[in-house]
Amino acid sequence: MIPLDTLLIFAAASVLLALTPGPNWLYLLSRTMCQGTRAGFVSLAGTMSGLVVHMLAAAFGLSVVLLAVPFAFDAIKLAGAAYLLWMAWSTLRDGGGFEPKPMEPAPDATLFRQALATGILNPKVAIFYLSLLPQFIDPARGSVLSQSLMLGAIQLLVALPIDAIWVLLAGGISRWLASRPLWLKMQRWTLGGAFGVLAVWLAFDTRRA
Repeated sequence: MIPLDTLLIFAAASVLLALTPGPNWLYLLSRTMCQGTRAGFVSLAGTMSGLVVHMLAAAFGLSVVLLAVPFAFDAIKLAGAAYLLWMAWSTLRDGGGFEPKPMEPAPDATLFRQALATGILNPKVAIFYLSLLPQFIDPARGSVLSQSLMLGAIQLLVALPIDAIWVLLAGGISRWLASRPLWLKMQRWTLGGAFGVLAVWLAFDTRRA
């Protein structure tokens, strides 16, 4: 069993990490500001599901492949960047010959699928879990798998409300901007541009966790 003081230290570290701006923030904020609070929360469900996938992969040791095989890390990273570029292109293309116009609400299934894929195709998250979890695990205290799952669950429970607060704040901004005609015309460009920035961010990211 992990001592309480170790769990509290890990929880504090998770709070600091959750408050650090990153690709996940940019994705959720841009999606919410352009398509509303509901879209933001559906996307949050997708990004959190992506974190669950990476956490389980790290706990069961599958993510070690990303460290052992350089090509695997780069392949997943570039696949994620290509997917984001495709999302950027699709967002702009759907404007009708690049003519700015208000965005139609995206189906929940599409929002969730895109957020999930974006999260899973970011190998940096897997490296993050592999770098953080072992520092708080002691094989002498019992099952390493159980400890990994417990720590991963804490990290997810910390990240969820913090990301949800940002979605709510972005949703408020979205409602304020909704009455601005210029913003309605620029929504598609804003979201497509955010996807493009995320693609470049991911493509040129390194393994450092």
